[in-house]
Amino acid sequence: MNFSEEEYQRFRDEKFASSPESVGELIVEVKDPQNLAQSEKDALLSRIRKSNMAIYKGNVAAPDVSKIAIQFGLEKIDANWLAGEDGISRIEVREEGKGYIPYTMKPIKWHTDGYYNPSGRKIRSMLLHCVRSAREGGENHLMDHEILYCLLRDLDRQHVQALSMMDAMTIPERTDEDGVARPEETGPVFSFDEGGHLHMRYTARTRSISWKKDAATQAAVAAIESILSSPSPHIFHAKLEPGMGLLCNNVLHDRSAFTDDTRLLYRARYHDRIM
Repeated sequence: MNFSEEEYQRFRDEKFASSPESVGELIVEVKDPQNLAQSEKDALLSRIRKSNMAIYKGNVAAPDVSKIAIQFGLEKIDANWLAGEDGISRIEVREEGKGYIPYTMKPIKWHTDGYYNPSGRKIRSMLLHCVRSAREGGENHLMDHEILYCLLRDLDRQHVQALSMMDAMTIPERTDEDGVARPEETGPVFSFDEGGHLHMRYTARTRSISWKKDAATQAAVAAIESILSSPSPHIFHAKLEPGMGLLCNNVLHDRSAFTDDTRLLYRARYHDRIM
């Protein structure tokens, strides 16, 4: 599915009309995210439906993340080899994660999670819960991927057309001592699911990605980089403190560097979408 011009204009107008003006509008105070009151859940869902993301602020430092997720219909977790048996990852500085930036104190550039996954394992939603924050740094910028789509399309419709091609972006294979740990993956940046919801896969990294060499794709990628590096009312700055968590439909985000190795977040990524 794709937008007709009439559908797009209606979608665009609704997105910009409901877009929050500050990160504070995304935050909902809750007592226990594992057992949300109906009013708390409704408040979070209202924000997610408008902006594809919401931040809860609770008092439980180390909850059972799966109990939070199930309240939003999230069951199909996407695990990785550094995750626990329950599929939930402890994002912290650790030796076995050496070489994988999330497990270091280094900054992480703009991306959506699972951009390297095959099309059958799209990451449609994510939950990121803070157990311990860094004393300095470890902050995020957040941007609704649907807003970025609109900004790109308003600049030049060819940008989104180029990034919707099936060969727009290639993630090279990853090898380890046992051979190919992850095969090469080629696909679009923008796609629509069966329900007509927009999905985005993107990374601003340069070492782990190969863009299609044609002029249209290169111009579109440059346009994304320009939008994400420029001041914007649609880019929100947040630092998750203990008990806070981000619920989102895999929006664009980055992470600043931090200065101590005590920072710990739980991350769960799902194939389901928060509706």
